[in-house]
Amino acid sequence: MSVFVANITIPIGADFEQSFFLENATSNSPLNLTGYTGSSAMKKHPASMTTAANFEVSFPNLTNGQIKISLASSLTSALKPGRYCYDILLNDGSKKTRAVEGSALVTGGITTG
Repeated sequence: MSVFVANITIPIGADFEQSFFLENATSNSPLNLTGYTGSSAMKKHPASMTTAANFEVSFPNLTNGQIKISLASSLTSALKPGRYCYDILLNDGSKKTRAVEGSALVTGGITTG
């Protein structure tokens, strides 16, 4: 599996979710994610010791390679505007693979209600 690069935008104070569809690099068919677990974090830069947020990782459609990351508005409200980096790490039980990585732009808003 090769690493998919995708940049995301996260609005402060709003619920956030983003789905990705992963493919098998050798056959260009959906990657069957049955049996996989995932974790995802966001930091100011890769070497940072402080994690800005940990995404919730879910698999809405295992057999079609769909993975989703999300943050509740209570978590996005605590973020500071700016550019971060994030990735999604998958574990199939025998090895861990970085499946998605990219930049996350956290944007401030006006309405806070």
